[in-house]
Amino acid sequence: ALSIKQPTSVLGFTSKQYSARRSFLNYYVTRSSSPCPTSNLSLLFLLRGGGPSLSKPPLQRRSSLMSTSTDASSMTGSSASTSLPSGEKLEALRAKMKEVGVNAYVVPSGDPHLSEYVPEAYQRRAFISGFEGSAGTALITEGEAFLWTDSRYFNEASLQLDPNHWKLMKIGQPNVPTISKFLSTLASEYYDANKSPFKIGIDPYVHAASFAIDVEETIKEAGKDLGVEALVGELDTLDAEGNLVDEVWSDKRPPMPTSPFRVHPLEYAGVSVKDKIQKIQKSMKEKKATLVVFSALDDVAYLCNMRAKGDIDTCPVGIAYATVSMNGTQLYCDDVKVSSDAVKDHLQEAGITLRPYDAIVDDIIVHCNDESANPKIWIDKSNSNYALSRSISEKVLLNAQNPITPMKASKNSAEMEGMRRAHVVDGVAMAYFMAWLEKTIVEEGRKVSEVEIDEKLTGFRAEQPGFLEVSFPTIAGVGSNGAIIHYRASSDSDLLQYLDQSNPILIDSGGQYEYGTTDVTRTWHFGAPSEEFIDNYTRVLKGNIGVDRMIFPEKTPGFVLDSFARTALWQVGKDYGHGTGHGVGAALNVHEGPHSISPRWANKEALKKGMIVSNEPGYYEDGNFGIRIENLLEILYVKDEYNTDDFDEEADTSTEKKFLKLSKLTLIPIQQNLINVDIMSKEELDWLDEYHETVLEKVGALLPEDSPAMKWLTKSCAKIDRKLT
Repeated sequence: ALSIKQPTSVLGFTSKQYSARRSFLNYYVTRSSSPCPTSNLSLLFLLRGGGPSLSKPPLQRRSSLMSTSTDASSMTGSSASTSLPSGEKLEALRAKMKEVGVNAYVVPSGDPHLSEYVPEAYQRRAFISGFEGSAGTALITEGEAFLWTDSRYFNEASLQLDPNHWKLMKIGQPNVPTISKFLSTLASEYYDANKSPFKIGIDPYVHAASFAIDVEETIKEAGKDLGVEALVGELDTLDAEGNLVDEVWSDKRPPMPTSPFRVHPLEYAGVSVKDKIQKIQKSMKEKKATLVVFSALDDVAYLCNMRAKGDIDTCPVGIAYATVSMNGTQLYCDDVKVSSDAVKDHLQEAGITLRPYDAIVDDIIVHCNDESANPKIWIDKSNSNYALSRSISEKVLLNAQNPITPMKASKNSAEMEGMRRAHVVDGVAMAYFMAWLEKTIVEEGRKVSEVEIDEKLTGFRAEQPGFLEVSFPTIAGVGSNGAIIHYRASSDSDLLQYLDQSNPILIDSGGQYEYGTTDVTRTWHFGAPSEEFIDNYTRVLKGNIGVDRMIFPEKTPGFVLDSFARTALWQVGKDYGHGTGHGVGAALNVHEGPHSISPRWANKEALKKGMIVSNEPGYYEDGNFGIRIENLLEILYVKDEYNTDDFDEEADTSTEKKFLKLSKLTLIPIQQNLINVDIMSKEELDWLDEYHETVLEKVGALLPEDSPAMKWLTKSCAKIDRKLT
């Protein structure tokens, strides 16, 4: 055992905090033959926050809030837009940084489950920076503050950040380093000047394990470049202090959500929980894994055939972890979330054991140290927080895509049928909405605010059977706001615009239904658009059709299709800054991996039968307009004989080369008077007529014959005049 003399304070800790860490060290050092925790952690790192378990772990601190909180649905307003001005928040945070002895602090967007959309209680980056986009990472140093985000949010971030205190770092642009590279440069400069390491503070529960590893490796390389053996920088996980932003947020921080789970019926799920567990355990046997950890909220919801409403707006998931071993399945969540008899019976029938939410790390450590089980723990580090992954040593770690990811991505026949149904009723809602909007703008000559458009569209969706909520915050951008890719209208915003016949509007919206999820974008213009606008619109449409008509061999990654969406724009020297397509969950999150259609070649995930992918090329001119046309597509084999649940791609031993195609799910017309037929091919015009014929047939069947919606749909789905110029 390692003997440590307890001083009154050490490394900035009180005696009580130091004692907790000494207990942690004594526990593991005396068990040095045990595979956990990771053996390469330095003594300083353990003292400064590297331990996965303390007398009162961060998860306990977090869950104590959950036990006394109210349902998130009862909260109103955005926590990010309240309280102190930007400068005062940064001043308070820097005071905390100085108190705990860190030179920089990194604030990501995520929660402990690395969700894209997070509960208000975890919107720390939005609170500290004022930038409310769903993707971005803040870095605060002793004298500066930086915000990294991708091209979807360049416009929005530049409008929301206070330029007196924040610098926008545009990911992917020339001379903009990654966060890791930027930190390594700061560390090198600091070490060169002070001959001591640069301390970087993080909350291990809201950072991906891959981020921490990347930072550590980049800093090591920086030390080599300086010609020093010592580390020029160190990560400090600040376990005893918790998240520093919470100290600034104080009692204004929203409570943790505790919305109850509901059972997702088998008629929509298609596969029972027991069958899913058996398939996971089969994969575990093949990889000799003894435990697999699921931390992504949609993975947990999919596994358990449960959904929730209220924990995260627009996402039908609940705050929970899950693990599967060869002996059973555990669900880690607050008791109040599983209090209904229906959910209790459902979980009991599936053989799922309930565990406290904050027990996940300790349970992993116990399994890790059970040498009689010959442990091998399967976790996807890229989708798991650092606190989970650091509790597993390399000796027992299996770091790979988890088995739910491909299961969830490739929909079964019941899930796909629910998705098709959702898109039919979504088409009905849009027909009612567009009939109202066109009448209001064109016949009545009234200007309509972006907020009213959002509310009206949601109201028409709410009238459809099985509607629960929108699938993401509606983007309704008039004129220049259409160029803000993830814009959200607000009645108290200076950006708010009103739609009339002089400007276009881009509407990106979707619905969460009990049986499926939708996501669609259309760009409309009720006046006389310029020839340039029509040309841009037509080229975006050509890109959409180019992807839609693709036939490609199996095992093709999504990036191969991306250039077909951009070709018509490239021909005139234009492009767009976002990806072309993302996966979509079945009555789950509107953004789902692992596949995508994107120019980023790093994602080599093959497109497979049963996957759903969006097809959304666009074109944007900042300060002027935005154009995007989006349909959701299902991936099918060209030969129908392979499009059954019985056909197993992995087990197929035939040598025949199989090909895939794309089939449209979205059933909403495309505005024809925005199309320049002179640059459209006959095949593209045929595609448009066939698409509109399908839309009219499927959506029209649910509309009253003489309704305004049916009249609008019939007019919008008429065959295009091929003589237009």
